[in-house]
Amino acid sequence: MAYSEDHIALAAEYALGTLDADERAQVETMMAADTEFTAIVQAWEYRLGALNQMVGSVEPRPIVWENIKAAIASAAMAQAPLTLREAAEPQRPTPQPLPPEAEAPAAPVAAEMASVAADRSNVIQLAGRVRRWRNIASVATAIAAALIAMLAVQVYRPDLLPDGLRPKPPSQTAQYVALLQRDSSSPAFILTVDAATKNFTVRKVGAAAEPGKSFELWLISDRLPQPRSLGVIGGSDFTARGVPADYDAGTINSALFAVTVEQAGGSPDGKPTSAPIYTGKLIETVPAGSPR
Repeated sequence: MAYSEDHIALAAEYALGTLDADERAQVETMMAADTEFTAIVQAWEYRLGALNQMVGSVEPRPIVWENIKAAIASAAMAQAPLTLREAAEPQRPTPQPLPPEAEAPAAPVAAEMASVAADRSNVIQLAGRVRRWRNIASVATAIAAALIAMLAVQVYRPDLLPDGLRPKPPSQTAQYVALLQRDSSSPAFILTVDAATKNFTVRKVGAAAEPGKSFELWLISDRLPQPRSLGVIGGSDFTARGVPADYDAGTINSALFAVTVEQAGGSPDGKPTSAPIYTGKLIETVPAGSPR
């Protein structure tokens, strides 16, 4: 369902802890009946939780506890039996009954009083909304300031953050590249292999396929009984695929990669039908353990 600004403000103040008892009871009743509203409250609690992690505990001054005890005593006195309060308060004269003509206001006066009461109710509701949104604006400003501070700490002093908020280190997997060429002056393809994912990318540099023919990439290794096809190189500038999962890193890194010219769509029987025209071996460009 669509929620009004007042609903969202109530959820935020509930998470912030600034509602009175009646408003908290209203929010908890809404949460019990509406899972979507519960999610809004939980989202505010998550946002404000980040602020709580960055703020240290503060010991209150002794006068705070004295004020709390005084407020409790005042509230207890207000709820004490009438006889006890009469003993502590000065006697007031007993009010005299009004004359019959003064008991009921005239009709115009009654209408005016009802209008004033309605206006006062509207003013009270408006004041409540203003107070609520003023609190939300303060919270939003605090969240923005905290996020800016957190970003600065992540960049300059990540060791000061809790483990869950520290930025993750960059990936440190090795990468390999091979130039597939006929000779040193005519590179045709650039082959890039990621050692972690065993994915490879072939970039077309200077090769042009014959009409009705396809380039096919092969892996040739003394650990294999015959060349293994890695698929047809597509017509676009880049072709990305995965190396077969059953090949270990040693086989991939020491293998010779070759390109043959096959019929359109590749070799029909999984074996090269012509001699390789472009070959190359992988060299390590990003050592394992170095930031990428």
